[in-house]
Amino acid sequence: MDPRIVMILVAAVAVIAILCGVLIANRSRSRQLKQEFGPEYDRALMQHGDVYRAEAALTARRRRVSKLPIRALTPVDRERYAADWLDVQRQFVDDPSTAVTRADKLVTSVMAARGYPMGDFEQRAADISVHYPMVVQNYRAARQISLRHAHGESSTEDLRRAMIYYHSLFDELLGLPKSLPIGVTHERIAS
Repeated sequence: MDPRIVMILVAAVAVIAILCGVLIANRSRSRQLKQEFGPEYDRALMQHGDVYRAEAALTARRRRVSKLPIRALTPVDRERYAADWLDVQRQFVDDPSTAVTRADKLVTSVMAARGYPMGDFEQRAADISVHYPMVVQNYRAARQISLRHAHGESSTEDLRRAMIYYHSLFDELLGLPKSLPIGVTHERIAS
C-alpha cells in the first residue's frame, strides 16, 4: 500500500478519534452540569439560548462562587437565626405583609453572614444557585411576590407562598439537618 494513503488513513482515524473524544467530554460535562445545577441548568439554557453559552455561564458562576469566602454559621448564629425565623412566622398571622418583608431581610442577613456578596438580586440568586440549585427558584419566586406586593398586586395566599419559598432557602442556608426542619414544609415551583 502506498505510504501516503496509509498516512492519510492514520490522520483521518486520529481526527475521528479526537472528535469522538471531544464529543464524549462535552456530553460528560453537560451531564455533570445538569446534575449539579438541576432546574437551574434548564433556566440558563432558556436564558442564554444555546448549550455552549449556558454551560459557559454556569461554569463561570461556579468559578466565581468558589473564590468567595463562604462559611458555615456557628451553632450560636444558627440558633439565633432560627429563633428569628420563628418570630417572623408568628408575625405572619397578624401582619403577613411585614412578615414577608422581614423574611426577605432575614434570608439576606443569613446570606451575608455566610459570606455571599450582597450585590443586586440576580447576582445573589446566581451565587446561591451554585450551592442550592433546587431552592433558588423558590428564592426568585418569593422575590417576585415581594415586588408585586410592593405594588399592591398580591394576595395573602401569595404572601403565604412567599414565606414558604423564603423558608426553603432559609433552611438550606442555615444548614439544618433534613430530619430537623423548623416551621412549615417546603414547596417547590416550576420556573
